[in-house]
Amino acid sequence: MKIAPACVLFLSGCAGRQSALDAGGPSASALENLIFLFVAVCSIVFVLVMGVMAWALLRARNQTPGRPQTERSMGRVVAGAIVATFVVITFLTAASFYATPSLDRGQANTPTIVVRGQQWWWQFIYLDPDPAKSFQTANELHIPVGTDIRLRLEASDVIHSFWVPNLTGKQDLVPGRENALTLHASKPGVYRGQCAEFCGLQHSHMALLVVAEEPEDYARWLAAQRAAAAPVDGEAAAGKLVFMSKPCAACHTIRGTEASGTTGPDLTHIGSRSTIGAGLLENTRGSIAAWIADPQTLKPGNNMPLVPVTSEELRQLSAYMRELQ
Repeated sequence: MKIAPACVLFLSGCAGRQSALDAGGPSASALENLIFLFVAVCSIVFVLVMGVMAWALLRARNQTPGRPQTERSMGRVVAGAIVATFVVITFLTAASFYATPSLDRGQANTPTIVVRGQQWWWQFIYLDPDPAKSFQTANELHIPVGTDIRLRLEASDVIHSFWVPNLTGKQDLVPGRENALTLHASKPGVYRGQCAEFCGLQHSHMALLVVAEEPEDYARWLAAQRAAAAPVDGEAAAGKLVFMSKPCAACHTIRGTEASGTTGPDLTHIGSRSTIGAGLLENTRGSIAAWIADPQTLKPGNNMPLVPVTSEELRQLSAYMRELQ
């Protein structure tokens, strides 16, 4: 049996790595059930309304002339409709309030990651009781499967909104205020998220990836991320010298080097990330070179200035960035 292209397009929104109808965790499952409940109740209401309308039209057609509907009977119909509306709205509101606590169910001992929204990228700060083990990444959030992770949501400039449909609902990041969400992935996978609050020119290019890994893989990733940047040689070593001699080191941090800027993303392990520019480009040496050469053309309005470099320096810088695994 063939399915019409329009149906395929419609059904494709019910699955995938950014779909609220393809739950990968308990919070998303609660919201998915809430969506189905709303659809079911609204469908029943629609069918009932259409049925009453059809009944009223047929009754009017068959009504004996000279016997109009009395005001009392019309009043009963209106009163019944008002009561039914109140009951339905109250029921759906109660169901919404019942589902809301699932978005932040973290306990006092739940591991916490700070999520800071900035125009237009995501900063993730992995906290640890030992400050030496805390570190930062950008635009790619790793979490262990089967574990609650509490996200402390902050914003540095304007209001953003954190949304990973497969794992949890939306929650705003408001300057001067802390909000919270709990992430819990039931199965390994890569889940795409997005800023869901218009935050400026490049709002649509403020994506993120949540990588859910088995606990053993996550532990290895943590150990690698906590380590300083590994020594490099050859073309990458020449790129490191260029990086340190340019304004790059004043804006970015690369742990284990003199670069300690905080304006831009931490680049200590940028080579291990899947994308650059908050999901704008695949993380390849060519993409990195293109970004360094002209970031304003690729993502107009972002905070990275144009840094004059020669073609040789550009090759060296891109080699260095890719070596930072």
